[in-house]
Amino acid sequence: MQGWTRNGDRSSVMLKISANHLVFSDPFALPILGNHLAQMVESDPYQFNDPMSRGVRAAAVVRSKAAEDMLEESLNQGVGQYLVLGAGLDTYMLRHPGADKHVRVFEVDHPATQAWKKDILREQGLKVPDSVEFVAADFETVTLASALASSTWRSDVPSCFSWLGVTVYLSKPAIFDVLNYVASLPKGSSIAFDYRVAPALLHPIDQVISDYAAKQFGAEGEPWQSYFHPQELQAQIAALGFRDVTDFGADELNARYFQKRKDGLRVGAGFRILRAVV
Repeated sequence: MQGWTRNGDRSSVMLKISANHLVFSDPFALPILGNHLAQMVESDPYQFNDPMSRGVRAAAVVRSKAAEDMLEESLNQGVGQYLVLGAGLDTYMLRHPGADKHVRVFEVDHPATQAWKKDILREQGLKVPDSVEFVAADFETVTLASALASSTWRSDVPSCFSWLGVTVYLSKPAIFDVLNYVASLPKGSSIAFDYRVAPALLHPIDQVISDYAAKQFGAEGEPWQSYFHPQELQAQIAALGFRDVTDFGADELNARYFQKRKDGLRVGAGFRILRAVV
């Protein structure tokens, strides 16, 4: 899916040009782009400093930071499997090879995106750790359960899932198919994902920003499909069987990760991150 590729590109750009305190450290942010894109970013990083790009950058970095903060909690509780759904150019496997935490990482993504990423890894001389397994899947046509059935992933032990920069590009049936499956897994399993708030719930100014962003992504061949009412989504997820649901809005995320910054880096009101624990 095209949106997964976009996620990887903009996350790396964000990490390079953040001007204040470092929110998320990623030494592989530029190499994972490949030589051409990395050189483009380095030649003029401030080409991504317009107001819309700042919001996209903030969302890309904060979702990675928040998801990995939640992952750390799971690992400390003994969870040993981490599944990155729609992995794109995510670099967790490079930053944490697995031996230190005894965690097995599964990157689940569209076959074409995985092939592109593997090409970049070879180009940059970056070795895929033995603790990592690639699983090909398109969530609109293949269920997560069937995709994972061909891997070495174990469904009988708790797992931690991250699903970043993906749900807005999927239909709601595809989204809830994944959530329902995660809810069926052993106690202690969890998922963290970001989503877009229904524009009608936003302040008029935020509605304009959301509509503009959606049109921009749509023009690039990445139309936004799914939006949610936060309270309704929380209730729906609880009804699936999750015992602990935490939903972080823009105010909470900005206060936690971007407080007192002077570079305008903040997430917009239409962006939220939800974590649910089985």
